[in-house]
Amino acid sequence: MGEEEEDRGGLAEYASPPCFMHELTEDYRVPAAADAQAAADVYRWRKAERQRQIEARLAISAAGRAVMTEGIVAGIDKLIGGVGGRLASYYWPFRGEPDLRPWGQTIVDRGGRTALPLVVAKGQPLVFREWKQGEKLERGVWNIPIPGTREVVTPDALVIPLVGFDAENYRLGYGGGYYDRTLAAMARRPFRVGLGYAEGELPTIYPQPHDIPMDLIVTDQS
Repeated sequence: MGEEEEDRGGLAEYASPPCFMHELTEDYRVPAAADAQAAADVYRWRKAERQRQIEARLAISAAGRAVMTEGIVAGIDKLIGGVGGRLASYYWPFRGEPDLRPWGQTIVDRGGRTALPLVVAKGQPLVFREWKQGEKLERGVWNIPIPGTREVVTPDALVIPLVGFDAENYRLGYGGGYYDRTLAAMARRPFRVGLGYAEGELPTIYPQPHDIPMDLIVTDQS
């Protein structure tokens, strides 16, 4: 999706890196490669696999996704440990993604803070604004709600949605490259957790030079 961070302990020890709102152009993802045909093949494969994965998760019932999300939340809490005084970014659910909004409230209840990502402009890194349940929201890109505050914050941890993933902790996103750009631009990278359904596991996503791996992948079966 860059270098991997070694510490996997807890929020208090995050190394120096959305969901978010992803898509539509993947032009920058095609590397300047000697084998242009191979690059084109990877591009087509990723586009087709992305669509297949999205359709598969949308076919899961809302009740089924809710049960799977319970397993995902348990996995996140086990991994990140104490959250007091720390800022974690998650995302507003989109196209069948696990809904982490109830989990976000538990972060606040435990003395932590939460933020949501938002798209500033096409081809630009994401920014993060602090938000918790009940606070003002506005409509952002693709009509995804974003915090009404204008203050930009830097999370200690990023919980990032994925469409697919592989054993090397690389994630297949929506194709817009927003998280990759964001992580590449950060002077100090937060601890990064890729989050999705176990059915999204692939032998490889054919990672490209710009792809930065997650520290960990959490699914409903991990």
